Amino acid sequence: MPLANLTPHRQQPLPLRQLQLIDLADDNGCSRFLRLYSAQNAMRLGLRIRRGLRDWRRVVPLVGVIGDYQRSDFGHDVMAGLIVGMVTIPQAVAYALLAGVPPQSGLYACLLPMVIYAVFGSSKQLVVGPVAIAALLVTATVSELAPRYSEAYLGITTLLCLQVGLLLGALRITKMGGLVTLLSHPVISGFVNAAAILIIISQLPGLTGVSVDDNTNPSSALTGLLQQMSLMNPYAIVFGVGSLLFLSVSRPLISRLLHALGVTAAQQHPLTRVGPMIVAMVATLVVATLDLQSNLATVGAIPTGLPQLTIPPMTLELWLELLPAALIIAIVSYVESYSIGTTLAGRSNDRINANQELLALGLANIGAGFTGAYPVAGSFSRSSVNFAAGARTPASSLVCAVVVVLTLVFAANLFVSLPNAVLAAIVTTSVFGLIDFSKIRSNWDIYRDDSVTELATMALVLVLGVELGLLAGVALSIALFIRNSSQPNITQVGRLGESEQFRSVKRYAVQLHEHILALRIDENIYFANAGQIEEKLLRRVAGRQATKHLLLVCNAVNHIDATGLAMLLRVNQKLQRSGVQLHCSDIKGPLTAQLEKTELPTVLSGEIFFTADQAFKSLSGERCGASC
Repeated sequence: MPLANLTPHRQQPLPLRQLQLIDLADDNGCSRFLRLYSAQNAMRLGLRIRRGLRDWRRVVPLVGVIGDYQRSDFGHDVMAGLIVGMVTIPQAVAYALLAGVPPQSGLYACLLPMVIYAVFGSSKQLVVGPVAIAALLVTATVSELAPRYSEAYLGITTLLCLQVGLLLGALRITKMGGLVTLLSHPVISGFVNAAAILIIISQLPGLTGVSVDDNTNPSSALTGLLQQMSLMNPYAIVFGVGSLLFLSVSRPLISRLLHALGVTAAQQHPLTRVGPMIVAMVATLVVATLDLQSNLATVGAIPTGLPQLTIPPMTLELWLELLPAALIIAIVSYVESYSIGTTLAGRSNDRINANQELLALGLANIGAGFTGAYPVAGSFSRSSVNFAAGARTPASSLVCAVVVVLTLVFAANLFVSLPNAVLAAIVTTSVFGLIDFSKIRSNWDIYRDDSVTELATMALVLVLGVELGLLAGVALSIALFIRNSSQPNITQVGRLGESEQFRSVKRYAVQLHEHILALRIDENIYFANAGQIEEKLLRRVAGRQATKHLLLVCNAVNHIDATGLAMLLRVNQKLQRSGVQLHCSDIKGPLTAQLEKTELPTVLSGEIFFTADQAFKSLSGERCGASC
């Protein structure tokens, strides 16, 4: 049967020459022409529409979600959105105070940014909004600049949002989604550990009711706290310590209650995460009932209603001063969000698009800048709750945004009596789970440089501050990488038994040839290690008097730069003067294409072989067949 008969039938546009054969002078011919021409245009229009829909699905993933949405998804998304909303409201207010902005700004950060990410984000369960790390970076940045700009703290914060969004957008345009590799895992771990410690220290004054001048600096915060121990507020201590104790045991207590009510898998139930909402409601009720507002600091009145659109300040000097900090916040927020999104996607066998995440987070931060909020990112705690609650699509985030809207419109006054000490306890317990030192010890046995990088980054952040400390940690990570790659491992290899495999002479009993020295270069050849490689190659040849052929096995080499190429040419000349031929084998395709554009293949004293096995057979005089 012809292959054409096996393919599905697809109507093709009528060729132009066939259209020209129709007699337009005849009424029937004219009508036929118009029908065929219209059908052809309709097919073309249909193709354009289908292509446009595919493009929209890529740029606006929510379009595809809506197209595939099922009735069974609705209940799961609504339940997840309601639970995440209960977790989000107290956290948003607490993180706003951590960032140094009014409490309503934390709630505003859960509205337009959350909706924008739900529309453009590629993750189905990631919840974007206020997070502790971003709040710490904001307060560390803005607290230094606000005194010089008439204390325009909130205005500077909104400008910071706009810059973060624009920088993420610029990274998206340049397709720099792979930027996630810029920060190594040890740098991220060290930074998160140090940031969590800084946040906990910054909350100690709030837990004790003491006011310090600078709670962003750990030494200043601790010194101020010790100097004013006699001024500690007993009411704040009772509410703060009591909230800490309740939050530390709330999850097992709620899980036992759910188990008693017959709920299956009670320990993993998302309702076990609503401890912050419970402690906030109870504390507010106690303060209002006992009329304790005058005895301790509370949140106070929150403006009722939705945020108004505002334009961030456009001072050029302020823009330039904020730019370095905005870049750091943008990178950290993206890395944090991408890591969380990837983790959640792996649990549900989904995939997220790195460049699409740059677009979604960029637009979300721009939205935050125009609604009086501060920089947002993906929240690990709320995203985990969203996933555990059974969210299937970004519609759960839209439901969460509705919960926040209803709170701002009808329940904003409930925060008047909420103690700041309780919010400090919520922040402390939220970030305490971020501290993780387990990898330091395990990495010490596997790769010590990772442990050194993590410890150094943590110490640098604590001493120099979040921005300089993070930059110093990145610089240290890059320096260690360059140091290690500048000292490449060069291994002598030989034939493993009678096989075509070649392995290290130090680990296997391999066959060698007295006239052939086969060395495997286990690193890319570039400016940082070219000198070391040249020295080691010449020394190895000089230490083996019978060597007539030096074979470079390049299966681990992916790149050679101009410095590396010049080094190989020098080695070729020096060996040639000593009566030794230089050969290469196992060169990968991209590297072969790169070398073909150079003079190396023509001036090489030896040959370039496909494999080390072919090289040994040819150079030792063995017969290797047509493959040689």
